[in-house]
Order: sequence, then structure tokens, then C-alpha cells
Amino acid sequence: MKKLILVLSLLFAMGAQAQNHNNKKTTQTEEKKTLMKQNIYQFKVKDIEGKEFDFATLKGKKIMVVNTASECGLTPQYEQLQKVYSEYKEKGFVIIGFPANNFGAQEPGTNKEIKTFCTKNYGVTFPMMEKISVKGDDMHPLYHFLTEKAKNGFEDSQVEWNFQKFLINEKGELENVISPRVLPNDNEIIEWIKKAS
Repeated sequence: MKKLILVLSLLFAMGAQAQNHNNKKTTQTEEKKTLMKQNIYQFKVKDIEGKEFDFATLKGKKIMVVNTASECGLTPQYEQLQKVYSEYKEKGFVIIGFPANNFGAQEPGTNKEIKTFCTKNYGVTFPMMEKISVKGDDMHPLYHFLTEKAKNGFEDSQVEWNFQKFLINEKGELENVISPRVLPNDNEIIEWIKKAS
């Protein structure tokens, strides 16, 4: 009888341990899901004129975030960016430009100089933000989100050069990372903009 009680006690203890393990696993899974649910709407940044820009105002829109530069071989992409923006801005799509001086010192200007350059040379009307850093020790928190899987739930990546494009869906989640050399009017990007959710 004592043996039976001992065996039953052991089985009960093992069952409780297994239940605890399952509970831990469930909690960890929920924590992972919570991490993966982070989105771009948590960020507020400054626009090129120093005013606050809240990404939460873009809920329900597809967003392309692109780091830009005025003295780069890829700078003419401003032209295609503006064309794509003009064509699709009334269809729930927006481009957000972030000037950055991280590559070859190709964006040395002040925010005011950058704004003048973009408007005068390319007629840019899509929202431009203040100059930030998109890599290194002083990387902006937004770019930590865009490049770290633990934050974006999609993939780890790094900004390779000026004009890298991050595609954000209508829920504010990162959905694709496009190489700097792929033009903004590339078929892959246009199809993504036009695709219904």
C-alpha cells in the first residue's frame, strides 16, 4: 500500500511538473507573439522642419520607409520615388524619407538645405523627416525596429547603402526589405502597393 501511495505521489508530482513546463512554454510562445506584434505605429519622429510626426497617423496605409542622400549615385531615385508617390498616394500608400549621412558622407547638408535640394531638383512632396543615423552606435530607434527581427518579427537585416526600402503593411508590420539598387518603380514594389491585403 505504501508503495502504491509513493508511486501515485511521484506520478502526481511528475504531472504537476509537466503542467508547469507546458505553462512556461505557453507563456514563452505568448511573449514571442507579443514581440512579433510590434509595429511602426509606436514611433514619433521629427519631420524635416522639426515638427513631430506620429506614425500612428498612417494606420491602414502601406508605407515605404527609405533612407536618402543628396550626393549619391542613387540620388536620381528621388524622381521615381516622387512619381510612385504621386500615382498611389490617393490609394492608401505613402513614402517616408529619412536623410542619412551614413554612407560615404553623401548627405552632408542641414535639414533646410536637404529640403531645398529635394524640392528644387526633384519636386519632392512626400513626407521627409529630419536627418538621422540608420546604422552604427547612434542608429535611430526606428531603424533598430526595421533591422532587428526581435523587434519587427520579420527578419534581421542591415542598411546596405542609401535608398534601401522597407515596406510596411497596413497593420504597421514590416513585410519586405528591398535593396538600394532596386528602383522605386520596380515591378515587385508596384505589385506590392497594388495588392489587396
